[in-house]
Amino acid sequence: MTPIRLYLLGLLALLAAPLAMAGADPLQTVAEQSGFTRTGRYEEVIRLCNAFAERYPDAVRCIEFGRTPEGRPMQALIVSTSGAMSGAKAQKLPVVLIQGGIHSGEIDGKDAGFLALRQVLNGEAAKGSLDKLVLVFVPVFNIDGHERFKAWNRPNQRGPEQMGWRTTAQNFNLNRDYVKADSAEMQAMLGLINDWKPITLVDLHVTDGAKFEHDISINVEPVYSGDAQMRKAGRSLRSDLVNMLAKQGSLPLAFYPSFVEYDNPQSGFADGVPPPRFSHGYMPLRNRFGVLVETHSWKDYPTRVRATRNTIIDVLELVARDGARWSTLAEAADRRASTLGGTVVPVSYKAGDKSHLIDFRGYAYTRTPSEISGALMTRYDESKPQVWKIPLRDDVQPDLTVQAPAGGYVIPVAEAAWVERKLTLHGIEFRRLHKAIPKAVVEAFRADKASFSAQSFESHQNLTLEGAWKAEPRDISAGSLFVPIAQAKARLVMALLEPTAPDSLLAWGEFNNAYERKEYMEPYVAEAVARQMMKDDPAIAAEFNQRLASDAEFAKDANARLEFFARKHASWDDRYQLYPVLRSQVVF
Repeated sequence: MTPIRLYLLGLLALLAAPLAMAGADPLQTVAEQSGFTRTGRYEEVIRLCNAFAERYPDAVRCIEFGRTPEGRPMQALIVSTSGAMSGAKAQKLPVVLIQGGIHSGEIDGKDAGFLALRQVLNGEAAKGSLDKLVLVFVPVFNIDGHERFKAWNRPNQRGPEQMGWRTTAQNFNLNRDYVKADSAEMQAMLGLINDWKPITLVDLHVTDGAKFEHDISINVEPVYSGDAQMRKAGRSLRSDLVNMLAKQGSLPLAFYPSFVEYDNPQSGFADGVPPPRFSHGYMPLRNRFGVLVETHSWKDYPTRVRATRNTIIDVLELVARDGARWSTLAEAADRRASTLGGTVVPVSYKAGDKSHLIDFRGYAYTRTPSEISGALMTRYDESKPQVWKIPLRDDVQPDLTVQAPAGGYVIPVAEAAWVERKLTLHGIEFRRLHKAIPKAVVEAFRADKASFSAQSFESHQNLTLEGAWKAEPRDISAGSLFVPIAQAKARLVMALLEPTAPDSLLAWGEFNNAYERKEYMEPYVAEAVARQMMKDDPAIAAEFNQRLASDAEFAKDANARLEFFARKHASWDDRYQLYPVLRSQVVF
């Protein structure tokens, strides 16, 4: 057994020793009672939520903020010694939301959170922090998945003995749902975020992937994305958290350790900005911090719980120290976001090719063909720690930019009802237009190419477009929605409504009907129409003959030749491949 392993187990034993000597504490988890070999079922969360509120009535409030599809209560603990448990805004205190169990097989956050919470309330850690902040702790986000409980739900993870499942009862991966918000669970979570307006959301996970010595990674945004001043604060937050964890015995990383080339350590790593389907990609669009915490799946459960517990304590200390300043920065970022109209705004990011070598604490390994699969496989020898010198690409720059409209977006009345529900979930400002606007001067996005995904993803058939916004007069009906760009959540508005944004409503397939051709001109009709158009309009005849001469693919495609004329005929559907959402350079 390694010295660091002995140290970690000794520290956990030390933390639990006073409780063991005094007998079972009602606030002690199944994990603690079992020496961190097991984790409890969801009934334990319900019991502990009420028990904490009973023991600390002036500091803890237990709330239900939603119900799962299987009818289970979604519970959160609101914690503060400031008296602001029902009015953080009035007290002007920063709020930190810490969620565990978004993937319920990765359940470290639940047990670490209850341990950390008891220690902070007892004055054993982060002393005084709860006077300066409000903690909203969600022990388990994916509750129905948590109760799909058995061994081997995470075959690439060491402990606990049994655990929950990655996805919900409806098979949604909640950490792909922040923008589209399909699930009842996410809709409840967005309501909690809207109510409490956390300056920081901390999302507690366990990695997949290779074997190495590092036990935890800390990923923060904005660092590369979003508001420039928030990026500076995000870099400091990440650096401080990594340094604090290192002093507590961890080997923390400041990026997610996923190889550029699957299963090949020598390919190194690429940092980046997650799309807003992920928690720490979503929060920067609201000008707030998202912190993704990933313990390493091949560390045992006591080690992972300890690292997660330390992270929670460290975050509370940082929010107590810096949260008021962060809130001031965020309010200024909100004001700046409301002036983004007419400017170029990134909607996705990517690491460039530039890299530098880092020392990475791995193990000796071999890469040989497998006798089972025949594929080249990496095999690690955990008895032989080894420092790898491998590349890290962390020159992250905007990958796709869009010029924001000066005015905003128009949602046609036919789509208004369901889009309104999405906008409301995210707390986005909009208003209903009570008068029709004929021949409005707007911009429309017509696709030159529309590509549907080959298979379903998260119950959607995704869509990507090629095309551009162009000025085009369009009739706007009464009852349409106008979404102004001049608002604090301008970046989130663009993420939802710009058709080429990676997690836009269109990208998730919500407007697929607009890209399905529903009316056709039969070939024998098109033949007659074409002959008549050639006869009546020499310009069309010339254009057709030029296409035949210059485009071999067109010339040999009978359907393309007939469609050339169908598109020019009065019967052609002018809404086909027209994005239903319009943009305006003026405010309606």
